[in-house]
Amino acid sequence: MKTRVTEILGIKYPIVQGGLAYLAYADLCAAVSNAGGLGQITAATLGSKEKLRDEIRKVRTLTDRPFGVNFAISKHQNAYEELLETAIEEKVPAISITGGNPAPVLKRVKNEDIRTLVLVSGVRQAQKAEELGADILMAVGQEGGGHLGREDIGTIVLVPRVVESVSIPVLASGGIGDGRGLLAGLSLGAEGIEMGTRFIATKECVHASEVYKQAIIHGKETDTVVIKRSLGAPARTIKSPFTEKILQKEESGATYENLKEMISGEANCKYIYDGEQESGFGWAGQVIGLIDHVPSVAQLFEEVIETAVSGQKRLARILGE
Repeated sequence: MKTRVTEILGIKYPIVQGGLAYLAYADLCAAVSNAGGLGQITAATLGSKEKLRDEIRKVRTLTDRPFGVNFAISKHQNAYEELLETAIEEKVPAISITGGNPAPVLKRVKNEDIRTLVLVSGVRQAQKAEELGADILMAVGQEGGGHLGREDIGTIVLVPRVVESVSIPVLASGGIGDGRGLLAGLSLGAEGIEMGTRFIATKECVHASEVYKQAIIHGKETDTVVIKRSLGAPARTIKSPFTEKILQKEESGATYENLKEMISGEANCKYIYDGEQESGFGWAGQVIGLIDHVPSVAQLFEEVIETAVSGQKRLARILGE
């Protein structure tokens, strides 16, 4: 497959793995890159420049293909500058930016040989990111897992709106987990896709607990909820008694201070690492309704491409071409 995304990133297939806080480390990153996509490691949740440097170097022992480092800058403002300098020193091929204002990161890497991807959830954000010098945009619809936009715009509307509003290439994100999603994204004008939740339910996502993976493969599209909406930072998680408690507190007018322990990284890790369902939570998108097994990353890529090609042939028959 050849799109501007594959050309800019130097990858075989226009498929990018999401940043996946606390989960996107060397094993998963390298597996995605080896399969032909762009794997990523998460910078912010590594916590120190030494750990990030070690993880980058570990990726390079596992793959010789391009990979990225994700910066969730809004949550870790105190640490991201040091982490960014480490990524630059290590000459990483790509950096993705989620949350917050991407301007400082884009400005710092402007003259470096690093490709930049910015996650957006609306047209204005997309246009601003392009003005700031981003190479690629990732347009995430409200179906996605983790942090979302405030406007509740679905992927099928958001992607073409963003595509027609900018000149740089766009990746479709949110609700995408198979070849049908890839084909749909391309049909909407995107030049590839970003997947997050789908990569959690893979063999190489070794840090994810079995409880988490089983919840993803057995869950229905109705088994997610959006928390933190009252705080102006909506984010989609797997539905559970714990997330219901969060929602009840939000409905009763709880402030960030009242909620911060329940929505913390520590609470996230209790579930995704240890499977503690009564005291933690796990991010996931509505795409869990389409996920029913835990393949290797290589097998997943084969399935995605095969399904997309089959779908393209079906469309050609319908359209009489």
